[in-house]
Amino acid sequence: MYDLEVFSKTDIGLIRRENQDSSSYEVISSGCVWAVVCDGMGGVAGGKTASSVAVEHITETINKEYIEGMDTSSLSELMIKAVEESNTIIFEKAAEDRELLGMGTTCELVFVRGSSVFVVHVGDSRTYSIRGGKILQLTEDHSVVQEMVRRGELTEAQAMRHPNKNVITRALGVAPTVHIDYIEADFSYGDVILICSDGLSNFVSEAEIVKTVHENRGEMLIDTLVELAKKHGGADNITATVIY
Repeated sequence: MYDLEVFSKTDIGLIRRENQDSSSYEVISSGCVWAVVCDGMGGVAGGKTASSVAVEHITETINKEYIEGMDTSSLSELMIKAVEESNTIIFEKAAEDRELLGMGTTCELVFVRGSSVFVVHVGDSRTYSIRGGKILQLTEDHSVVQEMVRRGELTEAQAMRHPNKNVITRALGVAPTVHIDYIEADFSYGDVILICSDGLSNFVSEAEIVKTVHENRGEMLIDTLVELAKKHGGADNITATVIY
């Protein structure tokens, strides 16, 4: 049995005045790690509030309710519950404070446990699996341009440069309920799971991600990914978390 490790970094980038990304993680045991990345949006204070509230509630819920050895069904229910409750809390906070009206956040909540990866996904932050020089995007963006790609109106390369690439179709906190994607995938020793905000994925290509993962480990890996995003413009907040 190998020990899982997790490394995470968030950066304001080169243009924004505030970092509205929030993240957290925990090593529960040698074979179980979880991490969350949220990218907030809306208002002067709204984006940061939304992402922070989601991360805090998810962290609190997992710390209180996760039981070592709980079955897959119970784990998925816990993950979905934590994210759905975050949606409700953010939505109600916005209703109480006009300055926070319209705030929301993306959410990637990921568990790596044994030989499986479990993902709860809302928005256009992403979770990737890198294995043996190949990269697989486990999540599908909830965005206007992704829908255009699905309809065959844009290629993936065109989507990267499209002026509406930051317009998302789902987020926590913008409506009383939210539709969540739940994904399970295989995990093997040597795999690297990357969880990131679009401040990374919009500026660093998949080929660059694979090369960086191949050449670096630990703090150097996340530092290099963040610096690459800044080198390519750094026009958004950047968050990168890796589990392996």
